[in-house]
Amino acid sequence: MTGSTTPSGHSPSPQHPHPTSVVRLGIPGGPEVTHRDVAANGARFHIAELGDGPLVLLLHGFPQFWWTWRHQLVALADAGFRAVAMDLRGVGGSDRTPRGYDPAGLALDITGVVRSLGEPDAALVGHDLGGYLAWTAAAMRPKLVRRLAVSSMPHPRRWRSAMLGDVRQSRAGSYIWGFQRPWVPERQLTADDGALVGRLLHDWSGPRLLDDEAVTAYRRAMCIPSTAHCSVEPYRWLVRSLARPDGIQFYRRMKRPVRVPTLHLHGSLDPVMRTRSAAGSGQYVEAPYRWRLFDGLGHFPHEEDPVAFSTELINWLKDPEPDR
Repeated sequence: MTGSTTPSGHSPSPQHPHPTSVVRLGIPGGPEVTHRDVAANGARFHIAELGDGPLVLLLHGFPQFWWTWRHQLVALADAGFRAVAMDLRGVGGSDRTPRGYDPAGLALDITGVVRSLGEPDAALVGHDLGGYLAWTAAAMRPKLVRRLAVSSMPHPRRWRSAMLGDVRQSRAGSYIWGFQRPWVPERQLTADDGALVGRLLHDWSGPRLLDDEAVTAYRRAMCIPSTAHCSVEPYRWLVRSLARPDGIQFYRRMKRPVRVPTLHLHGSLDPVMRTRSAAGSGQYVEAPYRWRLFDGLGHFPHEEDPVAFSTELINWLKDPEPDR
């Protein structure tokens, strides 16, 4: 993408960008995306939509928003799917509410969006935090989840055991421990027009780095007021709830096996979530489970090699009997 296509024609990094000017982007060289808001679970969520057919709902991770799925939106629409990428609560063009950032509540946001879109169910595709929530929704609301595809994130119970029991994984995910400090992470994420976001994207990628305009878009989105705070709140819950009754109850609920066909995608060079940590998630799935490791890719395989990622995803979605 060239400089002339910088989101909405604004300067690359204003101090306090307006959400609409930042998140309602087009896909360079691609078809026009439909942007709209839908109501679910007591909040308003921004979605970007393309194509017709069975619903595939795409869930972004940290530190991104719906635009991380721009390549897959086009590929899925071309393959005959209704592709919808949503901004999670507190991010992008969605509402920034004071509460509601626990995974069970965020999973209700997702299934509520499925209902608001008028569909009986959806194939959920989640990356990073979006993957964590996709696992959660599939376990807690299985009737609304047709299939599950997760990238760069183990099952929540596997995540918990790895973070607490594996020193190397705990070190790899040290940013989550850093998020527990009050207000410091928010200031760090927005300082110098979101410069830390750019460093994280660089450090977490493999050799195929994200392009400059993508980094600019994510930096701008993080600088929307209250976004940094809302972005770290789910991670605060994950750590602070470990010994609280609500956290204990959540992980007990996550003992329920996932009973929908599951595709698990991971980059071999992911420095944030070790392959060893992610690979043990199949034990929580009582359905066809397919593990695919992308050699030479980091934490963002869907952006680092969008063609390979989209091909794997679409072939699996179209497979009537996905194997193990």
